[in-house]
Amino acid sequence: MRQNWQHWNRRGVAVLFILVIIGIIAALPVSATRWKIERSSKQVDIILDYRDLIQVAAYKSHPQQFIQEELGKMKAAGIGSMAVFEMTLQELKWGGRISLYSSNTLSDLQSTPNDKDENYTYVLFNSKSDEDALRPVMEETFQRWGIAVSPWSFKDSNGLKLETPLEDAMLKLMPPDPAAIQMLHDAGFGIIPRLSDRIPYDAAEVDKMLEMYQAMGVKRILFDGSSVKGYADNAEKKSLAAFADSLNRHGIGITTIENSKPQNGLSTLAYLTHYNVARLYSLPAKSAAAMKPIDIADRFQLATKDRSIRMFYIHVAASSSSVKSMITDPMENIYNSLQGPDGFLAKMDKLGFKPGPAEPFDYTSPSWQKPLKALVALGAVAFIALLVQMFLPGVAIPVFLIGLIGSAGLYVLSKSVFEQGLALGAAVSAPTLAVIWAIRRVRAHTVGNRRPVGGASDAAAGRAFGGIRWIFPGISAGRRFLMAIAIFATASLISLCGIPFVVGLLNNITYKLVLEQFRGVGLLHMAPIALTALYLLLYTGDSVIGNIKRFLNMQITVLWVAVAGVLGVLAMYYLSRTGNEGSASSLELTFRNFLENTFGVRPRTKEFLLSHPLFFAGLFVALRYRAAWVFFIVGSIGQLSMVDTFAHIHTPLQISLIRDLLGLALGALIGLVLMGVWQVVEGAWIRWAPQFKKAKTNFKSGA
Repeated sequence: MRQNWQHWNRRGVAVLFILVIIGIIAALPVSATRWKIERSSKQVDIILDYRDLIQVAAYKSHPQQFIQEELGKMKAAGIGSMAVFEMTLQELKWGGRISLYSSNTLSDLQSTPNDKDENYTYVLFNSKSDEDALRPVMEETFQRWGIAVSPWSFKDSNGLKLETPLEDAMLKLMPPDPAAIQMLHDAGFGIIPRLSDRIPYDAAEVDKMLEMYQAMGVKRILFDGSSVKGYADNAEKKSLAAFADSLNRHGIGITTIENSKPQNGLSTLAYLTHYNVARLYSLPAKSAAAMKPIDIADRFQLATKDRSIRMFYIHVAASSSSVKSMITDPMENIYNSLQGPDGFLAKMDKLGFKPGPAEPFDYTSPSWQKPLKALVALGAVAFIALLVQMFLPGVAIPVFLIGLIGSAGLYVLSKSVFEQGLALGAAVSAPTLAVIWAIRRVRAHTVGNRRPVGGASDAAAGRAFGGIRWIFPGISAGRRFLMAIAIFATASLISLCGIPFVVGLLNNITYKLVLEQFRGVGLLHMAPIALTALYLLLYTGDSVIGNIKRFLNMQITVLWVAVAGVLGVLAMYYLSRTGNEGSASSLELTFRNFLENTFGVRPRTKEFLLSHPLFFAGLFVALRYRAAWVFFIVGSIGQLSMVDTFAHIHTPLQISLIRDLLGLALGALIGLVLMGVWQVVEGAWIRWAPQFKKAKTNFKSGA
């Protein structure tokens, strides 16, 4: 009975291998679709915050003259669009459009005592054109808030009296200033309106506003605050659907901001607008002033090339400089970062991008993808079953069947969880199986059924420490070198087999736009390492039970506790450096920029400087010394990292592929150097150690 089951299990394992191969083949056309999508958006929009510009101008001797001069410089520097917020009284005051007074300050202006029990806001329009443009908007806005509005004048200027305190009046938002929008449009700038959800949603008013934007060539809007426009009223008015319908009719898309919490309702609105979405990177005012121009250009280049960013939003602010004894601004620094041979515009041109309104990715989901993705999912379940089989021999068939049933249940409950769960399982399985395969190959060539070469003395020398063989002297250096190459290359190829499953299962525009993220990355960074260590601990001795007993009977010393503490700290540091939340020192950032500028694509440091070299050189040493098997654990870091590179869906496939291949090539070269160093050190030790030992013995004996 047992033999029959083992026979069927072996056949089942063979079928699982075939299913994995079928899954990889099925993922290739799906990956080709993503490759095409990634090449469909080639315009990059550089945006400056118009409100920031007005604030900077407020510190100049001639604010309006400064604004007009800077608009010309911006256009020449390559800034193509201006972000325009919904109006506030404060912004209009900064722009010189109105003058504001409270009841108290008005009494000072009129040189009369304020003997009335009132705390109102008084607005004076600074010109007849400002009055014509702003009066209707103000009256409508404040009346909507239930605030009484009445005409008011002072000397030859007309204005409005708002029966609310100045502090409250300045909080009320009005639609973006049409006069400012027209002025910027006439100056040749694209307009990026910033709309909030703080104004009650009015479908007719919004549609009228979008119609005006369409006439001015507006292609995209950006939301201000924690919610998209219409989110607060959606339950009552179905405003998100109405807003999306209006956006679609006027050909206007939306924007998502990188490294910020997704705004409420954004995913729904993205779906309803058929993912007419562009990703935006925001440069803070502090960075715009403090960073060197070349560093700003490099940051923008990296975001365009590696993270599919198509919009760059620049903040500026005035600041006081005690060194210069004056108010300064970063405008010139921004212009220098965009212009010149090292500027962003030149870098963008070399990458094949051009300035212009950000275009959406040409996202299509052909009907033939569904059956192919089903095959990819089937292959992923098979991959996971093969990994379980390595630790629990004989269970491949039932594990595969359970995996199918569980996957079907996940698909019914949540398609997203189904895709991410299988992608994570395949991503963990591939590098873990790769390293386990390498361990088994080394073990077969060393412990296996091989007899010790060189006689009984060699065998005795190799069986110190509890009868475990620690030295395998039977393989020549040349042969070990060739075997290390073969094992390293094959293991890397097995790890790379996990990539098609990640790409094929997560081929959705929501991941590309980071509206949805691949969860479980932390598990991907730890599971292969832990499973590799577990396999080395339990499955490389005489028996699993024997290894467990030996481990449980070990005496816990202070040294072991200290080692465990160090490993824990290293694990926490390792996890802190994974994903987008890790920080890097200035020295490391300089090194990263050097790699980026040298190769065009920066390979992952932990791959080519740490894991790949130690894994490659460790294979060479492990074929002679058992203690070097610890390098398999280090090697698992690089193997999983190659798969994890493709888990960053917003990074183009071409960049991820180059990054992996560069890491492998550079890591192998460094590994060759380490092998050479090891051979020199080992040769010197073999030659001089006996003489040192003899000299030590003679010294003790007094000879």
